[in-house]
Amino acid sequence: MSARARATVDALEHLVGGLGTGVLALVALICLVVAVATCLVGIGLYLLPIALRVQRVVADRERARLSRWGPEIVGPEPVPTRLAAAVRDPVVWRELGWVVSHATLGLFLGLSGATLPLYVVTNGTNPLWWYLLPPSEATDTLSLVQVDSGWDALVVSLMGLGWLVVMVALTPGMAWLQALPGRRLLSPGSGADLTVRVAQLTATRAAALDAHAAELRRIERSLHDGTQNRMVAVTILLGAARRALERDPADAGVIIDRAQDAAEQALAELRAVVRSILPPVLTDRSLADALAALAADSPVTCQVDADALDRCAASVEATAYFVVAEALTNVARHSGARHATIRLRRRGDQLSVEIVDDGRGGADEHRGSGLLGIRRRVEAHDGTYALASPIGGPTTLIVSLPCGL
Repeated sequence: MSARARATVDALEHLVGGLGTGVLALVALICLVVAVATCLVGIGLYLLPIALRVQRVVADRERARLSRWGPEIVGPEPVPTRLAAAVRDPVVWRELGWVVSHATLGLFLGLSGATLPLYVVTNGTNPLWWYLLPPSEATDTLSLVQVDSGWDALVVSLMGLGWLVVMVALTPGMAWLQALPGRRLLSPGSGADLTVRVAQLTATRAAALDAHAAELRRIERSLHDGTQNRMVAVTILLGAARRALERDPADAGVIIDRAQDAAEQALAELRAVVRSILPPVLTDRSLADALAALAADSPVTCQVDADALDRCAASVEATAYFVVAEALTNVARHSGARHATIRLRRRGDQLSVEIVDDGRGGADEHRGSGLLGIRRRVEAHDGTYALASPIGGPTTLIVSLPCGL
């Protein structure tokens, strides 16, 4: 029931959004008709390029709207400046077909979708206010029932329930039908899809190389600045202990203790570097257990909400672990949050990781907070990255990684 209600609300939102672009499509269609009609007197030759650009603007608005509710629709190149080239452009003709369809069928479906909730509310609440209206106006929304008594108002209220059933049953299909011409006519051809895909793969390959280089630099810095310095200290202390043995064995014991402490610290730092490369808990147990260990070590109170998941590829789990580790580091250092939540879900062939904190918000990946590194590492796996961090919070980071079926 809740899924059906959610689908109905989503469909109504789509239909109302389509109503807005339907009005714009009607304006664009009127501009085109005027431009074509005035071509007979020559003025339209100057108006038609403007009308085609208006059509492109409206079509791009619909592309953006449909991309928010499904696969992204990539926009074409700008309309050719020369009228002859614009008229020969197949994209322009596909957009014209969409304008005609959306300005008629799409606009009608949008108006119907916006009207159905009004029918439900108006008829459903009729017993509360029918007696306040003049007798001639006390009817249902379609003026089928004249309301003269409480029983008549109850009948109209039942009609509101019927409209609710109609709305729940029809609006998902109406939203699908309204979006269908846009999906078919505004999407680029197969050749354009291949070009876009090649460009995306080129970008993600470059991001993967950058992420790999950055990871190597991080490991080198950790080993050079931490472990190597500790081992140098151990070497120096052991040399001092050997010389002290000849003078004062008691002093040699103190120096050896310091060397042992330095060696233990070097070993701890080396283990930390190894865990940052590929945590052993990922191999020994599961991603959920590894995230629980991260949450337990976080200075911010952190809760892990993870479904029972099948194992994914090691690279995917390592990336998810890196995302959560970097996000929790940012939460502890920059957000001022008191609580954070990690949600881990498997939806088909996608592994979804969501990190939410109640901090001050305002996170920006371009200000050196590690978020750009998260984006690059996720995109290197052909995943998606979304960040919402309004001023005042909360901050929500959602990452989705393909992990196979």
